[in-house]
Amino acid sequence: MAANSDLAYVQPSSDGVPFILHDSTVDRTTDGTGAIRGMTSAQLKTLDAGSWFAPHYTGVRMPTLAEQLADLRTRGGNLLLEIKGAHTRDQVTKIVQVIREQQMTGRVFIQSFDVASLQYSYELAPELPIGLLRSTLDADPVALAGQLHLTAYHPPGSALLARPTLVADLHQAGVAVMAWTIDSAAQWRSLNQLGVDGIITNRPAELAGWISAG
Repeated sequence: MAANSDLAYVQPSSDGVPFILHDSTVDRTTDGTGAIRGMTSAQLKTLDAGSWFAPHYTGVRMPTLAEQLADLRTRGGNLLLEIKGAHTRDQVTKIVQVIREQQMTGRVFIQSFDVASLQYSYELAPELPIGLLRSTLDADPVALAGQLHLTAYHPPGSALLARPTLVADLHQAGVAVMAWTIDSAAQWRSLNQLGVDGIITNRPAELAGWISAG
């Protein structure tokens, strides 16, 4: 069960620069207001993106995807990169370009709820593994995984627990399974018994400790 990848969310500025941000607006995590897609990269770089978290981080700027990857390349580790929301082919092309420029194709795994973004990613960079995020289970996840050339299928952990044979079915088709977002040790244990390949959690340090102790 994997627990050694950073998770980041990528979205474009109005001038097409991929930035790391979870929300669709900058309101919650910066001193600015407005949709990230309605602001230029220069405008985004003026925002204080650290004060909301702690005074020590006052003045920290929102990172671009390039900056995030450069930092990760230096300190080590892998990145589970979620393409957040719908993206055009040109926007996905830019994401792929940045990953290649940073020489990180072997350490980035792309996931998204947006099927078109995953299709663009596969067409542009078949060497990048892709995972489809789902809010509910599809009628036939194995068939869908084949159609989309998925490396992995990423449903809610609770849905997997309600349909436990699915993990084995996907594994038989050569598709990994990653469950989200699971924060309890009891569910970690249940999902581990099903054989999931990874868990997305808000408690990564605790999950890593739980795996080490097991």
